[in-house]
Amino acid sequence: MPPTIEADDERVLAYAQWGDREGAPVISIHGTPGSRLDRPYDEDKIRALGIHLITYDRPGYGASDRHRGRKVIDCVSDVAIIAAELGITRFAIGGGSGGGPHVLAVAARLGDCVIRAECHVGLAPFGVDDLDFFGGMDPENVKELEWALEGEDRLAVECAREAREYFLRLEEDPASILENYDLPESDLAILADPRDQEITRQSSAEMFASGLWGG
Repeated sequence: MPPTIEADDERVLAYAQWGDREGAPVISIHGTPGSRLDRPYDEDKIRALGIHLITYDRPGYGASDRHRGRKVIDCVSDVAIIAAELGITRFAIGGGSGGGPHVLAVAARLGDCVIRAECHVGLAPFGVDDLDFFGGMDPENVKELEWALEGEDRLAVECAREAREYFLRLEEDPASILENYDLPESDLAILADPRDQEITRQSSAEMFASGLWGG
């Protein structure tokens, strides 16, 4: 079992640490879906760079309890609790895709603690005037977000189906797990790397360990 800590509302949060425990703290927030096991495959390189990498299961993923009705901003207290548990007062934070907005929330609310923040391929704010939320988004993401807008019942059914299809692709050919997305050659090369595929297998085994209620 991974190390865990109790959130303010008594939810359990699971986390993991990688690299140099005495190094510069970097908190990484996984995407949607994902788990605390999402990290670079070469831990020796993380250690050589002097980085203390901390990952955690967002609520409903891996070994972390679901937080029903949560908002992105709710991750701020979760990150603060994990940092305090590890004795970390200042840290860098990064994350992409569904983790990206969480990075920005932590940077905005814990600015005195955050020395650097990176958000890559994150989502724009929803419902903002003069902003096309779906503009330039991959059709697969558009489809899934439209299910979410229809409500939890529709989303749960579709996510269960997609999860089954995902695990079939993972078993047959890990390089094909994102075959429905329009990916550049550089991404395809990473997906074909056996070292990256092993990380994907490890993380995938945890993603839906508590069901389909990750947030």
